[in-house]
Amino acid sequence: MSTLIRPPPVNTSQSPIENLLELTHLHDIDPDLFTNRRPLWHPPGARGIYGGAAIAQTLSAAQKTVPKEFTVHSMHCYFVLAGNSDIPIIYHVERVRSGKSFVTRTVQARQRGRVIFTTTVSFVRQNSGGEKLVQHAVSKPDIPGPVEGMDDLDQGGAMERPFQSQRVEIYNDDSSEPHTKKCRQWIKARGTISPAGGHEAHLAALAYMSDSYFVGTIARVHKLTRFAPTRKSNAKSSIDEEVLKKLLAMDDKDLKRVGYLDQHDIDRIRKLKNGEQLPEEKEEDEKPEIGMMVSLDHAIYFHNPREFRADEWMFAEMETPWADDGRGLVFQKIFSKSGVLIATCVQEGLVRLKQPNESTPPPPTTTTKSKL
Repeated sequence: MSTLIRPPPVNTSQSPIENLLELTHLHDIDPDLFTNRRPLWHPPGARGIYGGAAIAQTLSAAQKTVPKEFTVHSMHCYFVLAGNSDIPIIYHVERVRSGKSFVTRTVQARQRGRVIFTTTVSFVRQNSGGEKLVQHAVSKPDIPGPVEGMDDLDQGGAMERPFQSQRVEIYNDDSSEPHTKKCRQWIKARGTISPAGGHEAHLAALAYMSDSYFVGTIARVHKLTRFAPTRKSNAKSSIDEEVLKKLLAMDDKDLKRVGYLDQHDIDRIRKLKNGEQLPEEKEEDEKPEIGMMVSLDHAIYFHNPREFRADEWMFAEMETPWADDGRGLVFQKIFSKSGVLIATCVQEGLVRLKQPNESTPPPPTTTTKSKL
């Protein structure tokens, strides 16, 4: 059973992301205990539930324990164990501190008595900075806006995500230096977030979306792939057949907007469209492939927490300053469409390549380290 209590009917007055993230308050057991009201998504090929769900629901649980005049300004999270989508999650909030200007909460997400996710959330009283302020903010890059009806395809197509995303061409993609590249996308929650949800619903939605393609930035700037074609089996692709049909119907311009495809994949799709034979590839020509990629920790700094709507287009820009020893670090800036800096996020992830057989000497081109 994936929820502790039978899920209620979908609330049509709420957006899909509000329905998904809604919590049940277990106040009869403990005033600081909550659980997920609906099943959580397990992305195809992932070790557990989508990490953004744990981030968002721990934030939602913490928000329910602070006065309305306080707003989240930062949260620091650790992914401890993979979440099981078939088991309910229990969220326990600890009221660490309740001061005049700042409030601190820690939240543990548990399954079968084991902690799978933990976060510390800090809230600040609105307008507590005084009349005179130190102010500055980085500007949003000047890039083309989103195009309606051009959302990226979901790999695997298991379910419609509660938010929309559109990839933008990687900045400096031709560079040989991965740390100089920037991966970019437009994101927004589907539908309209209800007035009843308040600013808290927009913040939870932003937290949910902040994990979208985040650690995957490392794979993209190194031109690696998680969805590798099976190159030794008559050059057949491992991409889901229904997804492949959609890809074959797209032109080159639209294919480049699909985030999990690199130029090699696009060339193969083009040949399939033209009825050309796909050549067998030699082992030494094969690119390094991701063996494991999971998030380890996640931090969000909310800069203008009551001055944006998560159901309107937001621009996210990601870059990675470092990767080594099976880990990598990624920074993300999120702006409103009008250019207001909404949030800055940081994530470290486990990024391991598929290793050659012990009896086979490693090829000289498998390293993905940047020449810093």
